[in-house]
This record gives sequence, structure tokens and C-alpha cells, in this order.
Amino acid sequence: MKLHELSPVAGSKKDVKRIGRGHGSGQGKTAGKGHKGQKARSGKGMRVGFEGGQMPLQRRLPKRGFNNIFAKNIVSVNVGTLNKFEDGAVVDIAALVEAGIVKNSFDGVKVLSNGNLTKKLTVKVTAFSEAAKAKIEAAGGKAEVV
Repeated sequence: MKLHELSPVAGSKKDVKRIGRGHGSGQGKTAGKGHKGQKARSGKGMRVGFEGGQMPLQRRLPKRGFNNIFAKNIVSVNVGTLNKFEDGAVVDIAALVEAGIVKNSFDGVKVLSNGNLTKKLTVKVTAFSEAAKAKIEAAGGKAEVV
């Protein structure tokens, strides 16, 4: 095979639609823009969400509540899911991600008390609920805040 023998796969190359090039092209005269009006003119069109001067949807809908931009996104993990680890293991955020319990730690991980812990683990995460801390220590493990 030589360089001049190379050609693209059939159907992969498509000719550009040449608009405004006469009646025979099928896209002549108004070039697919219809007759007159704002959308037929050259230059900048309308901004996203513009409804021709009518009150736009994002302004018609009522606004409720408050969105705190400084809020921390904390992922919660139940004590019962920590039984997945072997006895005596050190469980930190990296271990939780590797085990598939947590996909992304975001701003931190908090352990909650749902479920029972049967293994002795050293858990090192951002936060614990009081009941979760008690359950981990009752199983003979350690709860350390990182």
C-alpha cells in the first residue's frame, strides 16, 4: 500500500452543506432562514433563555430556600459497612475509596452509627457521630479524627 492509494472509509467523509448558492442547491434564496424576522438577520442571535421580551422562565418560577456556597460536602459511611475490612485493618479515606464504599471523599468522610461492627478496626476519617465512635471502641477498635 502506498500513500496515494489511501482513502477514507466509504461514508465517513461528507460534503459541507453550501447554503445560499442558488435555487438548484436546495438551500438557496433565504438559505434555510425563512422570511425576515430577527432570526433571519446576520449578526448575533438572541441570548440563551430569551423569550422575545416575555418574562423568561427562570424569572417566572418562584425562588425558594438558600444555597450556602461555603457548605462542606461530607460523605457519610455507616458503621455496618466497615465489616467489609479484615480484622485489625487501618481504615482511612484512601482504603474506603479502594474498597468501593466511597466514590469520592469531597470535603471529608463521616462515620454514622447505622449497623453493627464485629471487627477490631482503626478508623481514621474526618468525623464520627458519638454513637459510631462508641460502637467502634466497643468492638475493640480506635476512632481517630484526621
